[in-house]
Amino acid sequence: MSVSTAAPSQTRLANFPITFFAIGMGMMGFTLAVRAAETTFARSHTLSQAVLVFSVLLLTAISAGYIAKALRHPAEVAADWHHPVKIAFFPAISISLLLLATALVETAPALAEPLWLLGTGLQGVLALSVLSAWIGHRSFQTGMMTPAWFIPAVGNVIVPLAGAKLGYVELSWLFFSGGLIFWIILLTLVMNRLMFHDPMPGKMVPTLMILVAPPAVAFTAWMGLEGEVGPFGQVLLNAGYIFALLVATQASKLRNLPFALSWWALSFPIAALSIASFGYAHAAGSDAHRWIGAVLLALLVVVIFGLIWRTAMAVRAGAICVPE
Repeated sequence: MSVSTAAPSQTRLANFPITFFAIGMGMMGFTLAVRAAETTFARSHTLSQAVLVFSVLLLTAISAGYIAKALRHPAEVAADWHHPVKIAFFPAISISLLLLATALVETAPALAEPLWLLGTGLQGVLALSVLSAWIGHRSFQTGMMTPAWFIPAVGNVIVPLAGAKLGYVELSWLFFSGGLIFWIILLTLVMNRLMFHDPMPGKMVPTLMILVAPPAVAFTAWMGLEGEVGPFGQVLLNAGYIFALLVATQASKLRNLPFALSWWALSFPIAALSIASFGYAHAAGSDAHRWIGAVLLALLVVVIFGLIWRTAMAVRAGAICVPE
């Protein structure tokens, strides 16, 4: 009989999940949603700056943890990459960088530009690598698919948020086009899986909220590229609202589910829809959308504080960074 001699800290590091980067996405999205509210209601950016600092600290800690895992346990990182669900979370790394660049583009463009270039290059590599793995020699079963598979596509449409402001318009259109194409393809596949196959495992149910993110982010990107809403912008924004209402009908399924990091999937889509609502309110002078954005932001505040609390309690209880 063999006995493991690995230290508990080493075991926990080996199981440091790639899904931690969903926290980076959620917090950066929260930062941008607060910034959008401050702009809409003509407030100073003091609060969003504070949220940004906290978000950067969290993202730095998460990045340090996963880098340490990559250096000490490369086989475990390889296992994450070959996992049918976890692989989709790797672009959350580049997405977090792109959102950080977006948060800095107006206040610190000299810092935002290199971050955006790094995030864009990494997003391109990760998106192509993930898609190549999906259509390559692997054999994926339908039950392995979840809305988390949208993450690479979402990353592509995030590129224009700062890219258009930094002057990289053609490159932004390239990523925007690719993101939309694969959003439509994946939407068809994911809806087929949800409607005609067994229900998703309980801890993956919160990822249903990711359905909201692609059209909501695409609307904001479209506004940045085109400068006006237009019919296509209307379609994107209202698609975000429709998916949000659809997910709301499934909210009862969350009541008795145990906490997992997948719950952070609730945060970024709400932030994206709030930002899109504020953007439409500004472009169209719509008071209704201004208050829709405010209500969504209030919901986001509750969700973020709840997720931070539940995550902290799970870490304290040793329920995270454990074998699955």
